Amino acid sequence: MVYLLVALAVVVLDQLSKLYVVAHFDVGESVPVIQDIFHWTYILNPGAAFGMLEGSRWFFVLIAIGVMAGIWYMRRDIAEYGPWCTYGAALFGGGALGNLIDRARQGLVIDFFDFRIWPVFNVADVGICVGVGCIIWSILLKDLLENKKA
Repeated sequence: MVYLLVALAVVVLDQLSKLYVVAHFDVGESVPVIQDIFHWTYILNPGAAFGMLEGSRWFFVLIAIGVMAGIWYMRRDIAEYGPWCTYGAALFGGGALGNLIDRARQGLVIDFFDFRIWPVFNVADVGICVGVGCIIWSILLKDLLENKKA
């Protein structure tokens, strides 16, 4: 049940941070936090990571719904891989839902973290990436432990 709270926390942090950006910045505005290293840059992303597949709104809506349905359907299998996988799935699902809300509401995703050497991203993207990393780690860890036993 805690994993649902983790997913909800990702969604709430994501949406609150996006509301803040929309209320305090103009689209395209960039404010340096650490000059030439980290900026708050408000952009509207019509695609996926790095702007790929621009204009594929309904494709991404279906993917996000599929991800969340898959996580729910596989929740018992996910739990067998342990807490890394469980919390990873929660982060991944929360991130997918956070970006789905943007796509459903306006067809675009609000991005604002700008490290200048990487495409601009948001809290949901962090949840997705960290979640996938945790899932991969749990799979590798389980495989390593099983190979040690063999």
